[in-house]
Amino acid sequence: MSLQDELTAVERSLAELVRSVGRLEQRVGTGLEIRRVRSDTDHLRESLALLKESTTGTPPGRAGVADADMVTIPDAPYDATLWT
Repeated sequence: MSLQDELTAVERSLAELVRSVGRLEQRVGTGLEIRRVRSDTDHLRESLALLKESTTGTPPGRAGVADADMVTIPDAPYDATLWT
């Protein structure tokens, strides 16, 4: 199994964990213990995103986005006639 396959498998498992914690939260309420579990799952997702970034070189949330899609916004004020 390739590294990419392993990362994808972990992402799927983590997504299922997040869903399971959500169902559990609905049953037991929003006490301190379930908030800690929710926080831990969020940290796992962040850690996995960082791991994926370090192994693939793609920043989280930027997969498939070309640099040509970036638009530079100038700091200079807009021409006032644009608003009339």
